[in-house]
Amino acid sequence: MKTNGVHENNIKTTNNMSKIAVWDTYVTKKDGTIMHFDILAPEEIKETTIIYGYGKEYLKTKGQEGQPLTARECSFCHIETLRPNWEADIKKQGYFIIEMENCN
Repeated sequence: MKTNGVHENNIKTTNNMSKIAVWDTYVTKKDGTIMHFDILAPEEIKETTIIYGYGKEYLKTKGQEGQPLTARECSFCHIETLRPNWEADIKKQGYFIIEMENCN
């Protein structure tokens, strides 16, 4: 799959020490509660529209499609080293979600 010229499953791996960007995200759910989750994506992806797209894909899986997800709700937090339990999802879909609060 290709998004804005970036192949979503194309991440760099150097001795399994890839760097992953963590995007801290707070979305108001349809019921008014705040959903907190982190979007993890390869650090090479700097285009926020791609990151927001990942978040919107996730929101659809939670029945929250259409909820706003912009710079107001989602911002870069920090860089992490890729962990094995994230790797399969990142290679498959380009991102991994860590559910923090009110995600179910």
